[in-house]
Order: sequence, then structure tokens, then C-alpha cells
Amino acid sequence: MKFGYSDTCLEHDTGGRHPETPDRLRAIKRGLTRKHGVEYVEADPASVAAVEAIHDPEYVAAVEEFCASGGGNWDPDTVAVEETWDAALESAGLAQWAATAALDGNQGRETPFSIGRPPGHHALSDDAMGFCFFNNAAVAAQTALDRVDRVAIVDWDVHHGNGTQEIFEDRSDVLYASLHEDGLYPGTGDAEEIGTGEGEGTTCNVPLPAGTDDGGYLYAVEEVLAPTIERFDPGLLLVSAGFDAHRHDPISRMRVSTDGFGHLTIALREIADDVEAPIAFVLEGGYGLDTLSEGVAMVHEVFDGHVPVETESEPDEEVEGIVADLRERHGLGP
Repeated sequence: MKFGYSDTCLEHDTGGRHPETPDRLRAIKRGLTRKHGVEYVEADPASVAAVEAIHDPEYVAAVEEFCASGGGNWDPDTVAVEETWDAALESAGLAQWAATAALDGNQGRETPFSIGRPPGHHALSDDAMGFCFFNNAAVAAQTALDRVDRVAIVDWDVHHGNGTQEIFEDRSDVLYASLHEDGLYPGTGDAEEIGTGEGEGTTCNVPLPAGTDDGGYLYAVEEVLAPTIERFDPGLLLVSAGFDAHRHDPISRMRVSTDGFGHLTIALREIADDVEAPIAFVLEGGYGLDTLSEGVAMVHEVFDGHVPVETESEPDEEVEGIVADLRERHGLGP
């Protein structure tokens, strides 16, 4: 597996008490040290034009000015220093690399995974929030649309990617599908949010109750995401891969295991194979250093031939009810 990485992303210094720190990337690299078939690629940073294809140019200029003046708190959660500008462009560029590498045919053992920071899926078209400045997955998807007609983004971060949804919700060429903890920050991602205008039906939110484990997640993927993506028929599948739904992550209440992330990876790889689309991964959240590094390593191991331990959990009645409602809402049948 190929990993997009740059030391530039370590220069985004959020301070000692912030959960989104450079140590996240260091932990991932340590976890991959003894894994077979790991290769690192340093991509070019995204151009300002590529970022402005997704974000309001006035907002992009404001971020540049904010960083140039020394940064600080954009909001209570979202922190910048002077070096954040370069790190944010690099993180977006790594996501672009992942999308392009997937389309160039680097599948199987060379499946691309971008491990940049700051993360991106909360970044709105005209505002930063939730640790995010530029929406990396959205920049990558827009880049891919120069080569394919449609892109699907699956977001398994425990938080809803409100920024990705907002950017694409009125467009028919990008499907955004999110599995997230219901009611958690930022409080968006209701099942009723299905897109607007030409994008109606191309947003698919799966808000899951706190405590959902491997079985519930896999059931939702198989019963909702798989048929939705197959109907959309994308030319690329991008995964916004956060690992904060792990049972031991410090800021969520979900119960996904490390092996569970392996099974989610297998399920999405099978969906991509069914629609004959390449797949690429873009790092989002994950704030327990051990669980984050284990999750990323598990994705790599799956593409290296590892079979994760079978889950014995089953979806509970609440998850089954949510899935049944979503199938009806999205016209997937009973």
C-alpha cells in the first residue's frame, strides 16, 4: 500500500492540549514500521486554484492572511500557526495524489492512502471548523472529476462531515455517504438530509446510535451504502477514513474494533470492485494514538492479504430500524 505523507504536515502545531496533534502522524508511521509493503510518497501541495475550486476565494485568502499574521484560534476548536497554511495545502495535495494514483491504476498492494493533516471533512466552502481548514476529500473529488463523471465519498469518521456534505449537496456528480454517531459534533447529518436541487438523493446519512459496534456498522454498509453506491455507479470511491469510532477512542462512544475497521475496508473494497471503480483513502480523525495507528495499519494489512477476525456482533433492533427507514427513504426496497 502507498501512503501519501509529508513532514510539512507536522509543522501545523495545535498546542500541547489539543487532540489533533502532529503525534497522530508519528503514531501512524510507528505502527507501520514493521508492516510489509509500505511505501511513502510525498506529493506536491495543492495549488490555491485547486482549493478555490471547492472553497470561496475570499475565505482562502482569509486563511492565508490569518496564518501569515501568526494564527491563533480561528474558533475555540480550530487552531492555526504560521506553518498551518503550508500544511493545509500539503494535506489537500496528498488527498489529490491519492485520488489521482487510484485512477492511474495503483490498486491492490499499492492502494493509495493519504495521511495528511490538518483533516478536512468539517471545512465548509467558506469557513473553517472542527480542526479543519480545507476540505481534503472534496479537493480530491473535484480533481478526480476532470477524469471521471462521478465520485462517491464514504465517510466513516465518527463525526458527520458537514463540510463535505455542504460543498456537494446540490450537485449530482458527487455522492456523499456518511456513517456517524447520531447527535455528536457538529450536530448535522440527519437521515432527512438527502441533498438539494440537482443533488437530491446524492447525500446519504446513516446516523447510528451511541454504542454501535462492528455488526451494526457492517449491516448499514451492506444494506444501505452498497446499493446506494452501486446505483450511483461512480468512477472513483474515496474513503474519508477517521478512526474515532474505535471502541477505545477518547472522544466517541462507538464500539468499532480494530478488526471491525478491517471488515469495513473489505466491504468497501468489494463495493468498489462491483462498480469497477478504484478506491483511495484520505485520513480524517482518530484521537487515541494507539487505536489510530492500529486502524490505519489494519487497512493496510487488509490490502496486504490479511483476513481480520470475524465479528460475532449483530445489529440491534434500533440499528435495524434505522436501516429499514433509510432503505425506504432512498428507494432501496423493503
